[in-house]
Amino acid sequence: MSSDSRRELIPRNATLHLIGSLDALQSRLRSAAEQTHLLDDAGRVPATPSYAELLQHAAEAQALSRDILQLTADFARSSHSTTRAGTAVLAHLATAATISSHAAPAFAETAEVALSLPRSAGPTDRQHSENRMVIDHATARAYLLRSSDSLRHAAKELNDHLDIHRFFRSPRNKARRLHHPGRAVATDSPEPDHDRKEPPEPPRTLQRRRLGRLPAVSGRSRRPHGADRRPRSPVGT
Repeated sequence: MSSDSRRELIPRNATLHLIGSLDALQSRLRSAAEQTHLLDDAGRVPATPSYAELLQHAAEAQALSRDILQLTADFARSSHSTTRAGTAVLAHLATAATISSHAAPAFAETAEVALSLPRSAGPTDRQHSENRMVIDHATARAYLLRSSDSLRHAAKELNDHLDIHRFFRSPRNKARRLHHPGRAVATDSPEPDHDRKEPPEPPRTLQRRRLGRLPAVSGRSRRPHGADRRPRSPVGT
């Protein structure tokens, strides 16, 4: 690929790290949306809703929004946000940051209305306040879920971007492999040299090999048994 395409590539380690952060935030957002309840088992607003519990929903949503905003700001400051994939990721992060920031105020309004229920002027007024609480609380939960979806889309962009990495082969891998028709042979171990010739043997050694004799022993040559042996003279002669 061209150098321009390589400059558009976000490093693999940075991509994997960002995907991990997005997955963790997605899990937290969905968990918060599923665990924040307003209605009782009968599907009605409790007679005395807990203000502290409802306000805790707002605090958790605020913490999530803060983490998403920080992640978005960090990515926006990086050079990766200017790439083609980074631009798409940043758009999803910006959406998640905006939507998640609306969840905490909606939860806080639900808690505020809960304080006014005991002071309701009558059944109609109370019913109106309860309906408002249900709508605000459901809206806050929807903000969390929509934020999670935006982060999921951002993670998908990054996962798709990882597929581009396989088109780029590192220089080290290129140096370690030879390209042959139909196969690739690693160059870590030297190939056998079939054209290599051993040095010719000396003529004398070659002649002895042909005659089936052993090479001569260094030093004095041995005489055959009994050859050139003088008879001993009798004693006294």
